[in-house]
Amino acid sequence: MSNPLEKARYLGSAHTPAQLPPDGGHEVAFAGRSNAGKSSALNALTRQNALARVSKTPGRTQQLVYFEVAPERFLVDLPGYGYAKVPMEMKAHWQGFLDRYFRQREALRGLVVVMDIRHPLKDYDRQMLAYAVARGLPAHALLTKADKLGRGQQAQALAAVRRELAAAFGEGNVGLQAFSSENKQGVDEARAVVSGWLEL
Repeated sequence: MSNPLEKARYLGSAHTPAQLPPDGGHEVAFAGRSNAGKSSALNALTRQNALARVSKTPGRTQQLVYFEVAPERFLVDLPGYGYAKVPMEMKAHWQGFLDRYFRQREALRGLVVVMDIRHPLKDYDRQMLAYAVARGLPAHALLTKADKLGRGQQAQALAAVRRELAAAFGEGNVGLQAFSSENKQGVDEARAVVSGWLEL
């Protein structure tokens, strides 16, 4: 099966709104707390081992990183914060930048929120999903590191998260699946979601 995301290549990074590419075409944003497995998920989806740097120091991504998949088709790696030791001033800057990005970015077609299946729906995850739902954007929750749990535990985790998502954001407003970049569980499903949003 052909994978249009395989053509992804690094385009550039943005620390401020002025550095963003022109607001045209389609882009899908990826958000995730530090250590949730976001870089590994991007690498698995694009079938590239080093597209997104997998850092041993959580929270290293401190800009919006753009990858071009096709002309005017982009994947966007959002800053991942959790227990990253980042000054409050920088966190405030990113809060403002992301708020503006979600409210004003016309090219944004969907949001993938990457969460460790063992520690889902932390405050950051809920905030990112709330941005998308408030704007009426499609959102998809990837529960990563599914290989760390047995099938029964995975099913329990999915059911619990599905209930919480429905309570917080309404039934069916957020897609949900288990995912593993290690054994490739759920990779094709997630790839189809992202490719559909990008109209590839």
